[in-house]
Amino acid sequence: MKQIFENFYNPLMNDDIGDVQGRLFDHRPFVQGETKFILREFEEKRKEREVQQMFEMLEMVTEIKETQIEKAVKLGDMHLCNLTGHFEVALRMCNNIVEREESDKKKQYLDQRREQRKKEWIAFVDDIQNKNIAVNQTFANKEEEVKNYYTKLEEAMHISPVHSDHST
Repeated sequence: MKQIFENFYNPLMNDDIGDVQGRLFDHRPFVQGETKFILREFEEKRKEREVQQMFEMLEMVTEIKETQIEKAVKLGDMHLCNLTGHFEVALRMCNNIVEREESDKKKQYLDQRREQRKKEWIAFVDDIQNKNIAVNQTFANKEEEVKNYYTKLEEAMHISPVHSDHST
């Protein structure tokens, strides 16, 4: 038993047990290897997909360059002249509408100003007539006052309004 006990506590044996324990429970090397493998696989597949997509794009661009550009130029030459004409007609119509609106606004403004001046003229004429009536009334009142004054003066001086004829 002593020998078993000594063997059990042998430092070399302790190293072996630590080594076995490390191998059994330390998974870092395995995980690192698997991680590197998965990363390599992902990068290679990704590169292959990207290369495939680039070739597909290159084929599409080449096809467009060879066939579609010429077709687009021909169609543009055929239809752009008509389109330009239609745009010019539309632009002229828009300009005519804008000019009509501006002339209508100008006419409305002028009509409003004429109406305002007409009202001002009517007010001016009414004011002048009222002042003329007031002046005539004042004149008539003053004339009546002067008549009354001279009548009273004649009565006070006992002068009779007799017509004397000095033409002999």
